[in-house]
Amino acid sequence: MSFPNASAFAFNRTRRAYLATQLAVADTHWSRFRGLMGTEAARFPSGNGLWIVPCHGIHTFAMKFPIDAAYLDSARVVVHVEHSLKPWRIARVSGRATSVLELPADTLESSGTEIGDAIEIEFGKPSEEGRA
Repeated sequence: MSFPNASAFAFNRTRRAYLATQLAVADTHWSRFRGLMGTEAARFPSGNGLWIVPCHGIHTFAMKFPIDAAYLDSARVVVHVEHSLKPWRIARVSGRATSVLELPADTLESSGTEIGDAIEIEFGKPSEEGRA
């Protein structure tokens, strides 16, 4: 996973807060399977994220650090959250979720992200002047 080359960003429209300004997309069988396995924590700092699509649930097998996860429905509304999910765990599976955002631990709490929030995922880089 090469986050400096991330091609998207995630913005919580409800809270007016960026969740990830360097968002990589895992949308192939292999990239969804691999996810963040084996990634060093230093390669996944604040501002980074991984959007797994399609996805109904995640695990943290072979991971070295805790993560936050926001489960999104087809309208990209948060339907479930996991805070600081530790390595070697299986998280909840949600039939309502169509994708999952994996983020550095404490991202959801610091942004105030909650169930029902609308998440915008855009390809390209966020504007320097921020979101209106």
